[in-house]
Amino acid sequence: MTSSVNRNAEAIRKYGLFIDGKEVPTDRLMECMNPFTGEPWAMVADAEEADVDRAVAAARSAFDEGPWHSLTATQRGALLRRLGDIIKRDAEELARIESTDNGKLYRETFGQWQYIAEHFYYFAGMADKLQGDVVASDRPNFFIYTRREPLGVVAAITPWNSPGLLLTYKLAPGLAAGCTFVVKPSEHASVSTIELGKRIKEAGFPDGVYNVITGQGRIGAALVKHPGIDKVAFTGATETGKAIAASAAQNLTRVSLELGGKSPNVVFADADLDVAANGAIAGIFGASGQTCMAGSRLLVEESVHDALLEKIVALSRKIRLGDPISSDTEMGPMANVPQFNKVLEYLDVAARDGAVVASGGAADSENGGLFIEPTILTNVTNDMRIAREEVFGPILSVIKFRNEAEAIALANDTRFGLAAAVWTQNIHRGHRVAHQLRAGTVWINAYRVVSFAAPFGGYKESGIGRENGLDGIREYTETKSVYVEMTGEPRDPFKLG
Repeated sequence: MTSSVNRNAEAIRKYGLFIDGKEVPTDRLMECMNPFTGEPWAMVADAEEADVDRAVAAARSAFDEGPWHSLTATQRGALLRRLGDIIKRDAEELARIESTDNGKLYRETFGQWQYIAEHFYYFAGMADKLQGDVVASDRPNFFIYTRREPLGVVAAITPWNSPGLLLTYKLAPGLAAGCTFVVKPSEHASVSTIELGKRIKEAGFPDGVYNVITGQGRIGAALVKHPGIDKVAFTGATETGKAIAASAAQNLTRVSLELGGKSPNVVFADADLDVAANGAIAGIFGASGQTCMAGSRLLVEESVHDALLEKIVALSRKIRLGDPISSDTEMGPMANVPQFNKVLEYLDVAARDGAVVASGGAADSENGGLFIEPTILTNVTNDMRIAREEVFGPILSVIKFRNEAEAIALANDTRFGLAAAVWTQNIHRGHRVAHQLRAGTVWINAYRVVSFAAPFGGYKESGIGRENGLDGIREYTETKSVYVEMTGEPRDPFKLG
């Protein structure tokens, strides 16, 4: 299939807003830069607060009174299945669009968009499985039951690293539950979110169910504080998540926040070091380190520290940097200039604090642009900034430990708690340590594996709430209790019950 994306910017695409099932043109536009070429390849709308009002009104109308309001859960499931089919059909084009927008490897974005279709199939099947309960009443004259009802209008605010997948974490369960959406993607990667709107329209979803407003951060702030929003679902930096929670609290708007991480990858001496080395490389250099669950801290039992370090340094030096669209490329550029500069600043900070570069350690001069070498740092202690703060780039900090108790203490000594991994051939130790790690996802002898069926989210400052699985869809519902009086006899108006 020939992609319609023109990566040489010979014909720059222009996108308006997507509101109430229609593309809304505007003269206010922002450039989208291809991080590999450094050239603009598309332009998207730079929305104003009045556009936020229009998008929220469309979503509110669809939820309260439109055709969406009257659909059964089974009918919603059918629409989700149809959307999954369309996404699977167009996965190649959507992947090329996303890789052009944020520099992520095409082979990864293509795999993600194929898997996104599976998310919609999964939640299509769950749409009419959301059941209430019959409550064992303590009052013989009352029948009590509960209903799970859709929460309402959701503001989904998504990041630039995996815009399609991380939107799907919110959109698939939310639509299955019966909610409507206003989406604010990152200004650094908006195009795939707009393109998804066209597929949602083709699938037959009623107008107003899915709306997209693009623009700078002020637009996201206006959306969060809007009184017409019932829930904010956000993925991004922890400090931004805190600001969103504070703003949403003014209207008591519900929030789910999937935030940052400083995830430990714990390798014991009895681990298969070749397997663990591959896992460490995948955990930090996959997506160029630009992932919230990156295994940025490698905790290694001191007796195998040198042997494992030798293996991961050798593997890191073989990583091929280049055009993210090429099938030969193994690591792409930073997604945007601010992130590129941030990662370089952290390399300077690490050097000042005493970390030693074992491999990499600088911008990549051969490829130029926004590339940073896959970097491994040794002589790192857990109190250094490089070990405490989220870098969101290809920097691995290697830290020694002496025994299991110290490994657990070091792993948990962080304000984050998104993910962690344990590498050992001792099944007892694997489970024992996994149970003691304070993280929302723990892998044993694996890293960076997710499923639409398993809840995903963080402990501590890594977030609030869960995405995916049964826990994920419940985040988009309210529970209502219904009391039915059984006798029809008059009651004492001054007596409770």
